[in-house]
Amino acid sequence: MHKRPKRRAFRITVLGATGVALVAGVATLASAAPSYFTDPAPKPTVVLVNGAWSDSASWGGVIKRLQGDGYPVTAPPTALRSLSGDSAYLASYLKTIKGPIVLVGQSYGGSVITNAATGNTNVKALVYISAFAPDTGESAQDLTAKFPGTQITDDPSAPVPTALSPVPFTAPDGSVAVDLYAKADQYRDLFLSNQLSSTTAAELAAEQSPITSQALKDASGAPAWKSIPSWFLVSNDDHLIPPATERFMATRAHAHTVVADTPHAAQVTNPGTVTGIIEQAARATR
Repeated sequence: MHKRPKRRAFRITVLGATGVALVAGVATLASAAPSYFTDPAPKPTVVLVNGAWSDSASWGGVIKRLQGDGYPVTAPPTALRSLSGDSAYLASYLKTIKGPIVLVGQSYGGSVITNAATGNTNVKALVYISAFAPDTGESAQDLTAKFPGTQITDDPSAPVPTALSPVPFTAPDGSVAVDLYAKADQYRDLFLSNQLSSTTAAELAAEQSPITSQALKDASGAPAWKSIPSWFLVSNDDHLIPPATERFMATRAHAHTVVADTPHAAQVTNPGTVTGIIEQAARATR
């Protein structure tokens, strides 16, 4: 009567030892063949670059989705002072990031990433969201006027586009420069194609970051899209950059192209669509 408990205890001891052996075996197998248990490669860091008349907060919906899918994300501010200065700052920022990078630009931010990524071997993909992708010597102003369709002005001969308000200021070197703000009563149509409420549009107009007139005229340097694979969202309902211009730039860059009925600020109105394109580019880097 007293032997059975001993036999049960023995069996339990044996099973316990077996369990430990199994756990140890799995751990050994995991360390010997990590591809079966871990992601084969780390996810790239996604760097989001805003354009004119917005700010880093415009990426909020995209950031939330990317982080939810496990991507490291950062959205450094764009000064919107000059293409050379904005690009040099971003190029320096990118050097602080270890590992592969997916670099995303919206609007004027596309010009910035085009220049900042040149020569950086960590940048594995460029993503243009309703953005400029200039070639050497081209400016945002040049590309906006390349094809008809922009609503940034109703008078091509006007010194300042009619949808914008100029604000002169004194630059650090003492010269007079001009900041350009989008007019509040035209913001909803120009950037959002009336796809969001007037209340939301008014909030975004109040929070906008202006760009200098010079930055829009600055000529691009050697474009990174000639050596780095690119993805492009052509926004068919863009009222700022003509969709024909976006298609032209995407084709020229041999970009993986998605065409959608999105407005200029597609990252605000359609963050799911934008996130999908970014993640498509990210998967191609791994």
